Amino acid sequence: MTDSIAGLPFWDLVFDADGDPDTRTTDALLAETGNLTDLYVFSHGWNNDRSIARNLYNRFYEQLARQLAADPRGTAGLAGVYWPAIRWSDEPIPNFTPAAAAGGGGGIAAATPAATETAVADPVLDEKTLADLLQTFPDAKDSLERMAALLRGDTTQQTLDDFFAALNDFAEQSGTGENDGEVSSGKPRMLDDGPNDVFARYRDALVESGVDLPRGDGTAGIGDKLGGLLNGAKEALRVATYWEMKGRAGVVGRKGLGPLLGRLPAGLRVHLIGHSFGARLVSYAIGAPQVKSVTLLQGAFSHFAFCKPLPFDAGRNGALGGQQQKVDGPVTVCFSAHDGAVGRFYPLASLAKRDDVAAGHGLLWRWGGMGADGAQNTDAVLDGIKPAGPGTTYRFARNRILNIDCSQVVSAGKAPSGAHSDILHPEVTWIVLAASRFS
Repeated sequence: MTDSIAGLPFWDLVFDADGDPDTRTTDALLAETGNLTDLYVFSHGWNNDRSIARNLYNRFYEQLARQLAADPRGTAGLAGVYWPAIRWSDEPIPNFTPAAAAGGGGGIAAATPAATETAVADPVLDEKTLADLLQTFPDAKDSLERMAALLRGDTTQQTLDDFFAALNDFAEQSGTGENDGEVSSGKPRMLDDGPNDVFARYRDALVESGVDLPRGDGTAGIGDKLGGLLNGAKEALRVATYWEMKGRAGVVGRKGLGPLLGRLPAGLRVHLIGHSFGARLVSYAIGAPQVKSVTLLQGAFSHFAFCKPLPFDAGRNGALGGQQQKVDGPVTVCFSAHDGAVGRFYPLASLAKRDDVAAGHGLLWRWGGMGADGAQNTDAVLDGIKPAGPGTTYRFARNRILNIDCSQVVSAGKAPSGAHSDILHPEVTWIVLAASRFS
């Protein structure tokens, strides 16, 4: 059952939406890791194409393996988590060699580092994406098909109202059945507002991020209050599907990966790595004594998740309040100011019109994500990213978070998501290695 990457043993770890493991993969890991000193475990983010996830693991671990070989200590193994996370087909993921995109761009994860052309939003939901959504959310079939049909029509107030009603139905039908833990409701708070307010927020965010809207649907038509709102409606659906993926990531981490790690040999040093929603997944697996380091890359979950208490509600803790203290080693949060997906689009799902703006902070501060500015209101310290190689050190500490501003390196990507997936750099894998060597 064991594969290999760059000469190091590699295990697939497969979980379903409820966190139940494919025992063929997990049993192999449990049976074959007895001779290891270190195990690196990586979870992908919003990506349900297993081949793309494996390509990410190949390329990330190949860089890490070269760095390990230059300074070998002990015997290392590698693992990759696979969990059902939807990927919209108009979202080519940079560096992971995705298949050609079906349909136009304009999604919040649409990013290719080498691309310089302007992204153009298309309100139509392509057939590949619809098929993937139906497979991922079978209980929401009627509402998904209704929204897809409405996106192919004209922009009228009735269309927008009908789409919003179907979006609410989708949120009810597709939920994980668990409170998100970061807000007071199990569904996106944006649904507390009216359709035009919600869709205008996403339309404006697309334009502000550098995406062009089709002629006739943009904001240039003064007096056309409905201009571009179907594009905004499509983005609202996209983010609603991600909301469910975020919740699912927590379930898989808590019910699937966490218990598995606790069954590994007591002397094995486990190093968790997560990208995007995968950062949330591995964060929910914290607790097993084998976990010696956690590295979160462009995490798409609340930057207050580790707070105890929350800065705006002294009666509540973050969803993972104080969990960093259970790690027998460093918790590292890598972020970039160029991450448009987390910095601009992620918070909009939690924003409602009634929200008050905290003094001294921007409108989206309360609902911000790890990948944009690091873990907030904890005892974290801040470092800038440094060159890879011996002699480069960071201020790691046991039971404490280290925020690393990776903006100088994690910087490339097409609008609107920016550098969210620009993580394949030796400087980034060196952070993982250096954290794993902390003692």
